[in-house]
Amino acid sequence: MPPPETMYCAQQINIPPELPDILKQFTKAAIRTQPQDVLEWATDYFSALSKGEALPVKERMEMPMATQKTDTGLTPGLLKILHQQLAHKEIITKEELLQKWKGLCLPFEQLDTILALGNFYENIDWMQFFALGCSALGGTIKSALKHACEILTEDHEGGAAQIPFDTFRSLYTYLAHLDGEIPKEQTDSFLLSLQEIAEHHGGMVQPSHFTGLCSM
Repeated sequence: MPPPETMYCAQQINIPPELPDILKQFTKAAIRTQPQDVLEWATDYFSALSKGEALPVKERMEMPMATQKTDTGLTPGLLKILHQQLAHKEIITKEELLQKWKGLCLPFEQLDTILALGNFYENIDWMQFFALGCSALGGTIKSALKHACEILTEDHEGGAAQIPFDTFRSLYTYLAHLDGEIPKEQTDSFLLSLQEIAEHHGGMVQPSHFTGLCSM
């Protein structure tokens, strides 16, 4: 005969005082991020929380990108999460990237495509991967760099989306090199023109500075 169920009264149940706020913040984060697999994402969320790492949480909800048939692929918000989680290291391992990618429930086919484009193996230059992630969002170099500015900027939402010229130059040079169709002389001329503009804006570049220029 099974033992009777233990009965508890309210005075016997000890609820950790921080639990309600943890669950509240988790729920708000899940609503903003809209993960495809809540359990997979929750594992990454609480793992990051326990280690004091950047959480896999979007700043706000996103609408599916117009270029996507579904909302299961990389978005600016998800790429920004990856940047917050991984940018503290110049070189990351493929294993680290796979863990964070899986935690965001992103398709591995898209990851494989980016890794192949960058010829990445076990050790990955994060900013180069980031540049290709921006390219996956936009398609053209110009739109990729616009995404990069909007993700990397420290300006408030709706601001100019400025980033340092040196950061822009590094991203642009890498993408132009992979493109292979822009002559080096044209690339150098473009960067020189943009640098002159940046010098009048505290060494910063914003999308409005380069959207009207050629070589992109």
